[in-house]
Amino acid sequence: MSALFRVTSRAVALQRSLVANQAAALRACRSIKTSPKKDETIAAPASVTTEDFANPSPKNWMSYGFDYKEEAEDRKATKATFFVTVTLCLVWGTFYWSYSPDSQMRNWAQREGFLELRRREQAGVDLVSPDYVDPASISLPSDEDLANTEIII
Repeated sequence: MSALFRVTSRAVALQRSLVANQAAALRACRSIKTSPKKDETIAAPASVTTEDFANPSPKNWMSYGFDYKEEAEDRKATKATFFVTVTLCLVWGTFYWSYSPDSQMRNWAQREGFLELRRREQAGVDLVSPDYVDPASISLPSDEDLANTEIII
């Protein structure tokens, strides 16, 4: 009986939400008026003289943040900053980093290892000495401690 009541109440709730969503969708729908405006006029451009071309005013100038008073100084500082940042730091910095010598001596260690291996092969000695570590300083577990532990070599 309770299951039937739950199904009925869920169906009613679903029906209410569908009706509410449909009403909201109808309210959200707006019509667009496409008739021409009555006050629509075209502004005539102001007359331009030779003095206006010779002395343009920087009324629409926005500073890049280097100089707030003079546009020329602001542009010059902007261009200099980007030149130094991009060209000198990024381009030449990357070039220097790529072609700088091996600072951590990785190549030297590898060359030294090959030379030592060649010397040991020519001398007929083991490549790695079995007495590299003193066997007396190593403490190994006994067979009883290992018991049935699988040892993989």
